[in-house]
Amino acid sequence: MQQALGQRAGQAMAHSRSSAKGVSMRLASSSSVAARPVRGSRKQLSVVARDYPKPAFETAGTFQEAQALSDKLRNAPRPEKPLKVVIIGAGLAGLSTAKYLSDAGHIPIVLEGRDVLGGKVAAWKDEDGDWYETGLHIFFGAYPNLMNVFKELNIEERLQWKEHSMIFAMPDSPGEFSRFDFPDIPAPFNGIFAILANNQMLTWPEKIQFALGLLPAIVGGQKYVEDQDKLTVTEWMRQQGVPNRVNDEVFIAMAKALNFIDPDDLSMTVVLTALNRFLQEKHGSKMAFLDGAPPERLCQPLVDYFTAKGGQIRMNARLKEIKLNADGSVKELAMVNGETIEGDLYVSAMPVDIMKLLTPEPWAAMPYFSQLNGLEGVPVINIHIWFDQKFKTVDHLLFSRSPLLSVYADMSVTCKEYADPNKSMLELVFAPAEGWIGRPDEEIIAATMTELERLFPTEIAADQSKAKILKYKVVKTPLSVYKATAGREEYRPTQRSPISNFYLAGDYTKQKYLASMEGAIFSGKLAAEALVEDVNMKKRPETLAAVEKKQLAAA
Repeated sequence: MQQALGQRAGQAMAHSRSSAKGVSMRLASSSSVAARPVRGSRKQLSVVARDYPKPAFETAGTFQEAQALSDKLRNAPRPEKPLKVVIIGAGLAGLSTAKYLSDAGHIPIVLEGRDVLGGKVAAWKDEDGDWYETGLHIFFGAYPNLMNVFKELNIEERLQWKEHSMIFAMPDSPGEFSRFDFPDIPAPFNGIFAILANNQMLTWPEKIQFALGLLPAIVGGQKYVEDQDKLTVTEWMRQQGVPNRVNDEVFIAMAKALNFIDPDDLSMTVVLTALNRFLQEKHGSKMAFLDGAPPERLCQPLVDYFTAKGGQIRMNARLKEIKLNADGSVKELAMVNGETIEGDLYVSAMPVDIMKLLTPEPWAAMPYFSQLNGLEGVPVINIHIWFDQKFKTVDHLLFSRSPLLSVYADMSVTCKEYADPNKSMLELVFAPAEGWIGRPDEEIIAATMTELERLFPTEIAADQSKAKILKYKVVKTPLSVYKATAGREEYRPTQRSPISNFYLAGDYTKQKYLASMEGAIFSGKLAAEALVEDVNMKKRPETLAAVEKKQLAAA
């Protein structure tokens, strides 16, 4: 995340480094855990540590569409002179923009306000050398542009694919899980089978009523999905006659996992988009963990890629002001350290809240920029707790179905770099976080332990009379991905702005993967496409005129 304007950027990410009872302990990071396959049951699950082969998602239409866009940018007509494109922000959107602009023959210069790559997927090492992250990041098979990035960077082996299942904790049966296991058959039959085979969370009448409620989405396609943005998940369920228990059993957990808010607030378009991908693509709902921290294992390869082609990255480069020419186009960027940076073209890959703060006054009244006032980031809290013992767990993402917790995983099992055969490290997403973001870390940890005791009473007690906390980290992001409440779609801007030499990238910009890592990567790719069309393919005369004017002035 690009951090700007000193105190004015107080809404940007804040993270706290806290240790329980002053105890700090370095955990092993290279140990492996013995594999033992476990199939679905309502018994307490034992440790599983087994990765699965990469899914064959290359045959999916969405993957091929993403690949075609990569090819279009790589094979675009070469510019007469490579343009220097200044990109503000080194999150996934900014790094994606830089990668694809370098493919098209341009020179990206990425400015990052902090000393860490990744923006919303940033991570840090503590005093013991252990990583802690901004979120629990899951890579779905339904992320075609991200999968293309891994392939294009030749780092596909860094994704640790898990069993094709969705696993939910059972709050009414502590220590037990309910599974939706997807068989190896074509979509949508694998998803239908997974739903029908699970009789623990929904009854047959509830499944039938839910299926009937989904029929308009199946028949109406993408237009129907987009039209439901005016309704919350809860409103849509009520309108379609879906029983309340379906919402309680499944969609509270899904809403918090998708956008960190409850179904009473979340746009139904978000849920239908996810369901659409999961039901249409055989491997769409299959999940993978990255084998280490995103800044090193994903972001750095992106940087290495575009810098090898002549691009640049500048860390701790904090933007103060976007300065304009008399015609309203960007003249230069004024930095906090007093430096000015000029480029031929400019791309903002900052979060929407910081973009709103930095929007120049002459732009603010333009409909394109004023619509951003309808968007804001959602607060998120990510928690890491290192325990003194190894829990019975499963090598997968788990939906907690807790009032305070969204999803969690035992990272000592799911992730190679965090592996430890003797002690567990739970990473948990605390959501919704709005009422908790300003509270002390100690209160958040106490509430988390109470929830964990309720879910796993045989292993965890809130008073630590069972498993003891060795240390913890609480990472607070007051304004993370854009808050996808009902009606937000009309406020999302396209990547091509009305300013001749200025573009936008970020998950909040118009693209069909919404507030996700895939959305961020895709938005950067679309920003690069818009710029390349305007310049390499000469489709926007005013952009070409702005570039020529800049080059003449420089000459």
